[in-house]
Amino acid sequence: MKAMIFAAGLGTRLKPLTDTLPKALVPLAGKTLLQWQIDKLKLAGITDIVVNVHHFPDQIIDYLKQNNNFGCNIHISDERNMLLETGGGLRKARALLQTRDEGILICNVDILSNIDILTLQQAYNPEEMGIVVVSQRDTQRYLLFNHDNRLCGWTNIATGEVRPASLASSHNSLTTSRLAFSGMQILNPRIFDVMDKVVAEKGDKFSLIDLYLSIAEKEILRAFIPENYRMMDVGKIAQLSEAESFAASLAFTR
Repeated sequence: MKAMIFAAGLGTRLKPLTDTLPKALVPLAGKTLLQWQIDKLKLAGITDIVVNVHHFPDQIIDYLKQNNNFGCNIHISDERNMLLETGGGLRKARALLQTRDEGILICNVDILSNIDILTLQQAYNPEEMGIVVVSQRDTQRYLLFNHDNRLCGWTNIATGEVRPASLASSHNSLTTSRLAFSGMQILNPRIFDVMDKVVAEKGDKFSLIDLYLSIAEKEILRAFIPENYRMMDVGKIAQLSEAESFAASLAFTR
């Protein structure tokens, strides 16, 4: 299985650190955020990895070279000319992620967790479009799943917005499960073949959520809720002390 780490973000909530440093190289408990992700993938036997870059891209490229790619086969997807968001970033990396039968594991560089990636891999069904890691934590934006744990929509509870509009108008959103996206998924390589609709609407820059909602009626994306799940989005400068402790507590046995 191949993997992609989204590491191109500006990290604006981590200023002033990210005024001179890419978010991926923010240090926590003796490692950078990027190394935490690479080590986690390696422990699951995934060593063929794509990393996308935009903000201070040369720092990330040099860092990987200096560390011999941490013993992995790492390719760079260069977005320095335009930050493409998660969906657009995945699309740009298509040539680097070509694979026939295996899924593609995708994760955000700034989300740490204790997830067992091997269990996630076992839950992935290659007959479907993918499996999305979610949790029952409190947030404002949720993915909506039906009784079969199939993705059917999205909502922002702060604004009341529900997508797609047909879900809101049919009142089906009242019978769905609301689960918070956790920044990791395994996608079928067929995902590249169903991007045309969202690209036509959004252009080259779009999110994975936009993509998921554009295909949810025809393609199956299922929820995966890890057991005893602990995760942290390392998104704010004020959280770094807590994130340091969280990272140190992670036992990456898988």
